[in-house]
Amino acid sequence: MSEKILLTGASGFIGTNLLEDLFGKGYVVKNIDIHEPKLSERMSVWSNIDITQYEPFERAVLDFNPDYIIHLAARTDLDGKNLTDYSANIIGVENLLKIADRLGGLKKIVITSSKFVTRNGYVIKDQYDYCPHTIYGESKVETEKCVWRNPPKCDWCIIRPTSIWGPWFGVPYRNFFDMVMRRLYVHIGHIKCHKTYGYIGNAVYQIERLLFTETLDKENKVFYIGDEPAYEINEWADEIAQELGLRIPVMPVWVVKGLAIFGDFLGLFHIHFPMQSFRFENMTNDGINDMTNTYEAAPEKPFSRLEGTRETLKWMEQYSRK
Repeated sequence: MSEKILLTGASGFIGTNLLEDLFGKGYVVKNIDIHEPKLSERMSVWSNIDITQYEPFERAVLDFNPDYIIHLAARTDLDGKNLTDYSANIIGVENLLKIADRLGGLKKIVITSSKFVTRNGYVIKDQYDYCPHTIYGESKVETEKCVWRNPPKCDWCIIRPTSIWGPWFGVPYRNFFDMVMRRLYVHIGHIKCHKTYGYIGNAVYQIERLLFTETLDKENKVFYIGDEPAYEINEWADEIAQELGLRIPVMPVWVVKGLAIFGDFLGLFHIHFPMQSFRFENMTNDGINDMTNTYEAAPEKPFSRLEGTRETLKWMEQYSRK
């Protein structure tokens, strides 16, 4: 294939998996990122460029002259104190949109936002509705608003990854696997909590389908990336534990609440404790995203959750040896 696909941020978790899949299918790919690729064999397609620096970013994109762009580059942690700390999520997108207007042959751009533009449990009214509860989420709201203010001339869409997991993932999502593996995870009473998570193999499929499928309806431009149906977290934890030959204990709700309050107290002195109120609330409240329009564009589910779990555990075992 001679079609060229530019990925910004392809040294990250989702980007690494996307890059490998597209490369394996014969596309000409380019990775623009401030970090080296996770795989040394992809150094040849990497350019060390900060997307907040317009001129080098523009030069690299125009020189490559892509047919498609998947924009993943962003700061994604929750440690920022203000929006300025997340300039890549705002200035970087503004720069990309300016540059894209100069690409006469560009067919489509997929721009990555986040499920954190709304808090868990919030039911969105439409694609313009936001309810962030972190500075990072606010920065991704600005990402989306940048696109709405200056929509690309070519076809485009916005994707909101949910809690994506699988090979090459990092914190916070691999923490779930780590805690089960270290026998630190417990069921909180008999509370059942459902959340939209997504295995990376399915996420790659969905993103690629959206890249190569027209999304011209202006009222249907935002797509969540994740698995359907939502996971019941206790059930998934038991599934992981069973693969490891373990059994997860049950702890009374009042005990875990007490530990969370104790963790909050230690946090006042900057002492990390694995359970705090924020985490308790996250573990006991549903967080379900509407996947309807995503599954219309990408109707298949290439991997079951169990298949993804097994592949992830296999990767974690291999990675721990390095």
